[in-house]
Amino acid sequence: MKKNILLAVSVLLYIIFFIFGADWGLEIKAVGTLLIIQILWIGRVFPLAFSSILLILLLSFHFTSYDEVLSYLGSSLVWLLFSTFILAHAFVRTGLAGRVALSILNLAKGSSRLLLLLSFIMMFVLTVFIPSNIGKGKLTSDILDDLVKKLSEIQQTANLGKSFFIGTAYISPISAAFVPTGASSTIYAFGMFSSVSGEMNYIHWLIYFSFPMLLFVFMLWILFQIIFPIGDVDQKMVRKLVYSKKQMLGKWSKQEIKMAFIIALTLILWLTHAWHGYSIPLVGMLGAALSVLPYIGVMDWDKARTAIDWDMMLFFGSTLMLSNVLIDTGAMNQFAAWITGIFAHVHPVAVIVGLCLLIALARLLFVNVLGFLTIALPLALILGEQIAMFSSLEVAMAVYLVGIPGFLFITQSPVHLITYAYGYYSQGDLFRTGIPAMAGWLIIVFLSIFFYWKLII
Repeated sequence: MKKNILLAVSVLLYIIFFIFGADWGLEIKAVGTLLIIQILWIGRVFPLAFSSILLILLLSFHFTSYDEVLSYLGSSLVWLLFSTFILAHAFVRTGLAGRVALSILNLAKGSSRLLLLLSFIMMFVLTVFIPSNIGKGKLTSDILDDLVKKLSEIQQTANLGKSFFIGTAYISPISAAFVPTGASSTIYAFGMFSSVSGEMNYIHWLIYFSFPMLLFVFMLWILFQIIFPIGDVDQKMVRKLVYSKKQMLGKWSKQEIKMAFIIALTLILWLTHAWHGYSIPLVGMLGAALSVLPYIGVMDWDKARTAIDWDMMLFFGSTLMLSNVLIDTGAMNQFAAWITGIFAHVHPVAVIVGLCLLIALARLLFVNVLGFLTIALPLALILGEQIAMFSSLEVAMAVYLVGIPGFLFITQSPVHLITYAYGYYSQGDLFRTGIPAMAGWLIIVFLSIFFYWKLII
């Protein structure tokens, strides 16, 4: 019933904007397109891929040529996403992902507090190789679930479980933004930021975002110890559990060694992009090809193609189409002018604070971060041109950071749903930690845009 109502609303909007409003300007029709597609995406009226096909038809009939619309599917960013699907699958399939994760957790030497901190850091390391919040969240959750269950056989571990799994829900999307290839939404943001800053590369990205993200990790670690005090646990038992899981993997296999070399080469080329000149998408395609290449690679094409989420690639391409339509038709310029008109006599700092708070509130309604950023980032880039004291890049990066995580509701991201399904925390627990965590995250973003980025950009 709900989907039928949303579909009827979408059809009604189409009639209003494109039949009755046939003579309206393209910027007004672009707003109508935005409303229609967001209803379809947010309401999940159809699968994301089919809704994206409807968007392609809408743009082709009412805005530009079919060939130009389809050209976005050939974007280097779309094929970077393609490459990361293959690399991530190979990384997990060879067992290298589990080995890396357990090696990091083993550094805790049985300390439950240090184990919690290292579980956060582990996600930052994994995000370099697994460009999927869902894949990374599931892998982390499975490892932590096994540890907590075995430890619970000898002592109470309720608070440890809450900290682990709520922390996974929070850190997974934030860590995904740590590198340009961390998730589909991060790849999209990297493309948008590169359009306004020709100097944006892998290392610059790390420099810009390392401060706010690592500061939040330590803040969240302290927050969990206050809200969910872990207490003393049997360190020998914890150390034995982690070590035994690592020992079960045995010696490094031939496939793991080859994958480690492929990942290392890809990462080195990404980091040195500014020197050799080969683009990040091109290097990603090289890494993906090497992982499938006979004798050198770790799997054949039949296995690799099962890892490619073609629906996500189509959806990703459609977000690029929509963003460019909103910008090219002037719809975003008019909306930005309206906002700056309202805040014409307000200090720029207050404008930034107000904008970030509005983005944080709007994020409560969106499950799909990529669809949300389709609106938020183009708007932020245009607003940045009209707000004194701040560049377009600074405003867009602040909006991006605010729009990534979901703090308060289980429905705010697929990773929340995954971690909640393990049964270690409730909606009340999430709300209890979410309010101070969200406030802390906003303060860190403000510190970044008002001070940190001013020093380095």
